[in-house]
Amino acid sequence: MAHDATHDNPYTRGIAEFVSGLQYETIPAEVLTRIKLLMLDSIGCAIYGSDLEWCRILQNTLSEMDSGSCTVWATNKRVSAPHAALINGTQIQSFELDDVHRQGVLHVGAVVIPSLLSIAEMRPGMSGKDFITAAVAGYEIGPRVGIAMGPEHIAQGWHSGATLGVFSSAAGAARGLKLDADKTVHALGIAGTQSSGLMAAQYGAMVKRMHAGRASQSGLYGALFAEKGFTGILNVLESEYGGFCTTMSRSTDRFNLKELTAGFGTKWQTMGIALKFYSCVGSNHSTLDAIRLMQQEKPFGKNDVKKIIVRGSQVTMDHVGWKYSPQGLTSAQLNLPYCVATWLIEGDCFVDQFTEDKVADPERIALADVVEVQHDEEITKAGSMKRHKVHVEVQLKDGTKMNRTVEAGRGNENNFASQADVVEKFEKLAAKNLPKAQVQKIRDFMLNLENEKDAGQLAKLLVKA
Repeated sequence: MAHDATHDNPYTRGIAEFVSGLQYETIPAEVLTRIKLLMLDSIGCAIYGSDLEWCRILQNTLSEMDSGSCTVWATNKRVSAPHAALINGTQIQSFELDDVHRQGVLHVGAVVIPSLLSIAEMRPGMSGKDFITAAVAGYEIGPRVGIAMGPEHIAQGWHSGATLGVFSSAAGAARGLKLDADKTVHALGIAGTQSSGLMAAQYGAMVKRMHAGRASQSGLYGALFAEKGFTGILNVLESEYGGFCTTMSRSTDRFNLKELTAGFGTKWQTMGIALKFYSCVGSNHSTLDAIRLMQQEKPFGKNDVKKIIVRGSQVTMDHVGWKYSPQGLTSAQLNLPYCVATWLIEGDCFVDQFTEDKVADPERIALADVVEVQHDEEITKAGSMKRHKVHVEVQLKDGTKMNRTVEAGRGNENNFASQADVVEKFEKLAAKNLPKAQVQKIRDFMLNLENEKDAGQLAKLLVKA
């Protein structure tokens, strides 16, 4: 076992040096454009989520415990910075609407923005350019940890948004505080030891929604404590005993440490983040797109379908391919057969299609039973970049068989949404809980963030009157 943590941490140190040294001027223009759209999308998801039951429980419980300097977005409540990160991160991830880095298996905005905006609100004067730079630092790190861990990490039962997310949050918060490389190492080490989250939460529990918020909070703790001299695990990612990679994977051949720092400054993982246009887990989107595209070729509906066979990766099988039974909205949004049934019945899978009264709808349950999810070994062998790929066969009652292969859902990193599409989604979600004029101010602030002198002013725009 290696215990010389001071010198045996080339990857943790490499991440810290990248984060602390990142400058706005060195970030490519396409990344600067993309990060603003990604953040706008996450904020829209949070505004929508602010009025959901599980978010209200956190808001009310934590506001009873403390009052503080930070805004709970789209409410009139204020709590301490760590509690704000917890609640706001939960709101972003509250209804399966937020971004996803497909290869890294991480909802990035939900863990980065809440901790970073808490810092900007506590310490006025962080410029828009500094906020963007810190956000990019956070968006670059978590996905790399996910890529290093590979699909086995989530397949063995860890919820990657909770586990990987602490590193994205800590990186963004550390850059927001302008910590040097040494203190950033400690921030990562403090955050990493708090890493946890179990995939069993997907079967109906509200707590699944909270995982991202908890990761954002842990990263905030890491950066704030490190700033004051508190120390963390110096080789949190590399340690052979009790390190993140060795502990969170069954064997050393299941992860690749070199991916942790691969491509810094040349390959930007921020550009690998996709947006969602269905209100369900990302693993379901490629199947829904396949059915949508087949319906464009030959219109068919719920009464025409005899059987649907979906062949996908092992992660798709484990994550979303289980037999549906009513266990709450979380379970419905994560289950592939239920989402296919919902699409066939309603012609969409957005926020209005997922309500409590539909979870146990006999028609949906019966239609979900005609959807069969099978393992395709070749897709699994292709690795994490292909984990959303599916081959979908639709068998109609008139004898017609249709087939479609889809690599990834619309809005994916290779076919990213237009600014108009992102703005339309943001306005559609935000208008559920805030007045139109306020929604427009938030939109304009984010799209012109680089020109703002105090990024913390965003929090004021997110207060509900």
